[in-house]
Amino acid sequence: MRIVAEGLRFPEGPVPLSDGSVLVVELARGTLTRVLPGGSLVTVADVGGSPNGAAIGPDGRVVVLNNGGVGFVEDAHGHLRPTGNLPDPAWIDLVDLRTGAVERLTDRWDATPFRHCNDLVFDRHGGCYVTDTGKTTRDVVERGCVYYVRYVRGAGDVTVRRVAGPLTSPNGIGLSPDGSTLYVSETPTARLWTWDVLEPGVVRKMKSNDVPHGGRFVIGSANYQRFDSLAVASSGNVVVATLTNGGLTEVWPDGSRSVHHPLPDGHVTNVAFGGPDSSTAYVTLAGSGRLVALDWHEPGLALAYEA
Repeated sequence: MRIVAEGLRFPEGPVPLSDGSVLVVELARGTLTRVLPGGSLVTVADVGGSPNGAAIGPDGRVVVLNNGGVGFVEDAHGHLRPTGNLPDPAWIDLVDLRTGAVERLTDRWDATPFRHCNDLVFDRHGGCYVTDTGKTTRDVVERGCVYYVRYVRGAGDVTVRRVAGPLTSPNGIGLSPDGSTLYVSETPTARLWTWDVLEPGVVRKMKSNDVPHGGRFVIGSANYQRFDSLAVASSGNVVVATLTNGGLTEVWPDGSRSVHHPLPDGHVTNVAFGGPDSSTAYVTLAGSGRLVALDWHEPGLALAYEA
């Protein structure tokens, strides 16, 4: 494990760039931040709230998901721990990497405001699948869902479709190498679900009273841990950032096997593949405020859009 940067305020959403730098969002600072190869930090944009996920979009701008705000407590070592959601609604921004200009893309599906936009993945058709986790407070857990968002130039040219739900705090999201399978992780249940993609933004749903969202069960956890965001390797294996039992959980797509790779933080929030051969796993250790790099045993899947 190599430390790429320290001093981040609960980082998530790593996006490796072609120049060797890595973008991250900082939930507790409300910023999109660029980590330069030497480890120094540059603020790209102040987006407010708690930005939770990021990806390069088809027009080269960064799509930043914002959950609206999260409360944190800090321990004696300076480590942060989330304490629950703030009541503000969520939204999606577009950020120009060159200028830092921020444009609000959308904050709702039809008349329904987003509750807690969390993570996203783009397909090859110019749209992105977005998890909305729902708000979690001390006594109330709202169920969430998956949306499909597509835009042409920005606000006013956006369409949003509800894809699947309800889910229990859906978080990580990814597509198989051929784009035919959608994966979603649930945080508190530590479950991984999958759907067949029929067309952009449309999935096949199983007819079962026990699974209202229509997904197929891939794997769950035999011990207490929680699943955060995920990435997909070139083989199709799904690599899930794992909370509490801190590390990366590598899952075979048929659910036949999983391997846990431990890391020294109880809040391992996200993973993304980069480097010259896409075999470097960039991982956010959010509690301790670090971005680290690991030599992974296979290349990661190339994303639809890169910068």
